[in-house]
Amino acid sequence: MSDKLKVVFLGSGPIAIPVMRALAVSSEIELTAVISQPDRPAGRKRVLTPTPLAQAAIDLGLDAVRTADVNTPEFTEYLREMKPDFLCVVSFGQILKSAVLAVPEICCVNVHASLLPRYRGASPIVQAIINGDKRAGVCFMQMERGLDSGPVFQTLTMELDGSEYADSLETELGELAAEHTVETLQKIADGTCAPVPQDPAGVTVCRKIAKRDGFVSWNSSAPVIEAMSRAYFPWPGAVTQCRIASGKIQNITICSAKVSDIPAPATALCADIPGRIIVGCGDSTSLEILELIPSGGKRMSAASFRNGLRGALPEFITELEI
Repeated sequence: MSDKLKVVFLGSGPIAIPVMRALAVSSEIELTAVISQPDRPAGRKRVLTPTPLAQAAIDLGLDAVRTADVNTPEFTEYLREMKPDFLCVVSFGQILKSAVLAVPEICCVNVHASLLPRYRGASPIVQAIINGDKRAGVCFMQMERGLDSGPVFQTLTMELDGSEYADSLETELGELAAEHTVETLQKIADGTCAPVPQDPAGVTVCRKIAKRDGFVSWNSSAPVIEAMSRAYFPWPGAVTQCRIASGKIQNITICSAKVSDIPAPATALCADIPGRIIVGCGDSTSLEILELIPSGGKRMSAASFRNGLRGALPEFITELEI
């Protein structure tokens, strides 16, 4: 009889990839199944595309099972038949109901990308950047019916310096979790890692990000807009509009920016400095846009964008008009 822990892994987002890989290569783990969300249309041609996690599993030669509803009686029975010790869940995108939570011999463990009880919910990485947090982390949490409310087995912390982008921070947190996943599951299994209830006084909740969240208001301060450019990268992006000399209004996505000490004429107006885009913001602050993506175009420097305007100053729209 094998002494390996039998683990069924459920995930979809990029943060799940390092954790799944750690389980797949471990000599202490039997990765019984990898489960993800269904393939979805992507790109302009709307080609059916696996989730990042499913594609990573395929690249490793694993069978990535896709399901639109993990809670159906048929799928729940499929999970039971594997007799797993753990269900390990990372950025899966579906809520597990009681019948599924009862499937594993030991428990369901969720790897959540926040320092619980702060940022329960769907967008903890984005919120950590938006709020200028000095620390982020991951928690190994025992799953229960409430939203990320279960007791925590293990908390891992990393320091933030205020330059993080959402996509790269997600990767870093996934790698941090992956370094400790096998050890944590082993400790839970042998009873040396007891779950600690979350402090109700520290609970905050964050919702799923919508496209409109990335719409820039130049009435906001420059530090707020700069944080948006990192928190909403690559999706939905910090999106604004500018009016060029022809009167045409163009959408642009701010990819890289910094708070500037150079004043701009007024809110949403650009300082007249060749090759640079310095825009007036709320609270008498200014933001310098360093890189951007014009609608339908490629990422470019502010200087390249200004060159295309042939010396004209872009005039930014205070609130996005969509």
